[in-house]
Amino acid sequence: MFSGMLKFMLKSQFAKELSTFFYSETAYRIALVMTVQSVPFLVHNPEIALVQARWKFANADVCMMTRMQEMSLDYHFRVEQEVGSATYAFFGFNGTAGVWRISALNEAGGWKDRTTVEDMDLAVRASLKGWKFVYVGDLKVKNELPSTFKAYCYQQHRWSCGPANLFRKMATEIMRNKKSLFGTPRSLHLLVFWIPFENVMSLHRTKATFIGLLEAGRVNEWVVTEKLGDALKTKLGSKAPKKARIRIGERLHLLELVFGAYFFFYGCYDVAFGKNRYYIYLFLQSMAFFIAGFGYVGTFVPSS
Repeated sequence: MFSGMLKFMLKSQFAKELSTFFYSETAYRIALVMTVQSVPFLVHNPEIALVQARWKFANADVCMMTRMQEMSLDYHFRVEQEVGSATYAFFGFNGTAGVWRISALNEAGGWKDRTTVEDMDLAVRASLKGWKFVYVGDLKVKNELPSTFKAYCYQQHRWSCGPANLFRKMATEIMRNKKSLFGTPRSLHLLVFWIPFENVMSLHRTKATFIGLLEAGRVNEWVVTEKLGDALKTKLGSKAPKKARIRIGERLHLLELVFGAYFFFYGCYDVAFGKNRYYIYLFLQSMAFFIAGFGYVGTFVPSS
């Protein structure tokens, strides 16, 4: 409904007369002072397309679930959007509490309702055109959080399903664009392995966190991080290469192998008795643990 109203308003004579700025809001109460404080960013920097304000949650103390949502979204605003704005990197439009430059909106192709995340759709297209966004954390707009689990699940479904569907529609356009939103587009094909690999590393990060909290045996361990690169090439070039002797204890990582076997077992169990095809993820994650466990990640340098 809002999408249709917005598209109609953009075609109106009123929008054509404004021509420079576009003010966006949904069901939120946005004070006039927000618009007044946002417009100067657009006036003094012609490269900025969006000024995004922060959400302030009116019902954060209703229950434990709203408190946890507030914690997650505080991280989103204070870290993800703050850093994205400070570095002129991409961050998504939140769908409200933002002031858009109409010329940027039109250049990006206008407001489209092809997915359930029209706001992100617009932000991605504008970024690919070279426009920049600014997040102003001092500007706060009242917002309400879902207070029932059912409503929260529906919201999270939309926030997860929508971006995935948008990526499917725009993947080719994103990868071909010179102003790619990915920091390392040449590694995009590794995305499938990167996710389970991060899960493997989260095992070590979690273990290290508990060691620090409990002041366990390795709490003060300091090992110089070995970085090979050109130094290794120089070293090998000055000496005749020797036949490498590989010790099994240096190559195998028992903890990763145990977790790999654990995921593999439950993957087989899901194949036999499951109905939701969880085994696809379980086998993929198991493979990542086994690859790390058998020492096939990174450069292996046997000790001399």
